[in-house]
Amino acid sequence: MPTAPKPLTVAILIYPGVQSLDLTGPLEVFAAAQTLIDAESYQHPGYRLLVLSGDGQPLQSSSGLTVVPHHAIHDSHVGPIDTLIVAGGRGRTLACTQPELIDWIARTSATARRTASVCTGAFLLAAAGLLDGRRATTHWASAQKLSDTHPDIHVDPESIYIRDGSIWTSAGVTAGIDLALALVEEDLDRQAALTVARHLVMFLRRPGSQSQFSAALQAQEPTREPLREAQQAVLQHLVADHTVEAMAARAHMSPRNFARAFHAQTGVTPARYVERVRLEAARRRLEDSSDPVATVAAACGFGTPETMRRVFIRSLHVSPAEYRRRFQAAQQHQSQPTA
Repeated sequence: MPTAPKPLTVAILIYPGVQSLDLTGPLEVFAAAQTLIDAESYQHPGYRLLVLSGDGQPLQSSSGLTVVPHHAIHDSHVGPIDTLIVAGGRGRTLACTQPELIDWIARTSATARRTASVCTGAFLLAAAGLLDGRRATTHWASAQKLSDTHPDIHVDPESIYIRDGSIWTSAGVTAGIDLALALVEEDLDRQAALTVARHLVMFLRRPGSQSQFSAALQAQEPTREPLREAQQAVLQHLVADHTVEAMAARAHMSPRNFARAFHAQTGVTPARYVERVRLEAARRRLEDSSDPVATVAAACGFGTPETMRRVFIRSLHVSPAEYRRRFQAAQQHQSQPTA
């Protein structure tokens, strides 16, 4: 009788001062995937989940949560690692100065099928030389520092996650869940990843190309109620008239006073805010649907495909059609089974 294949080891590396969600988010995704594998009889060996640290001793996360690793990195029980995930957190600065830990990451990555980082865990991958010449991302607040300290890395401060060969990096905190779901999709299939996302009560499994920021988050929330209502009107009714004059009339303000107050309290002009919201909506529809570009333009308030095209070129340096082509190509690439 043939021997059942051994489960693939997914090891998450942590250290004192780790961000607890960088650990628990991916851990829960793979645990849910294992439950699905057991229930649905997927042709997959399953996962063996390990939490590792330099010495294997209990440590505190940045929130004060005490975490007890399964093993130390050099413990003989660890065995071959299929997927290495390096968590981020405030403690990464000290962790980056520990040669033994950084050397272990480099050597382990050389034999692992894939290596990933969550949030500022990218700094440890960078210290191990794994990101040189590659595209990578990290938490938006640390992106410039990563670029400054490691100029050989092509840092993208906006993407939720990025895959460059066998190396994956993700943005801050909850983006680690998106990354783990993408890894599960690579191992199983898209439906499995969506099932796990639903199990975790995630409203949307975000694609890696999606920005770390939504237009609503990028603009500060106004303190004045009429301005907040103007923002909400844009979000809820993309195709409505959102000229300064129309927005000012709804807020019972003069156009000049409205424009001045909106910019002062949100940091962007009304026109720029409306454009960002419509652009974000168009990106989602291009990613998630097969609607013609003209239909997307009309539904997102651009009016004509040419108007939407000009906004895409100016903001993203790519046309709507090319944006969709690249996104779908990336999705197909991520969904291809491994050898």
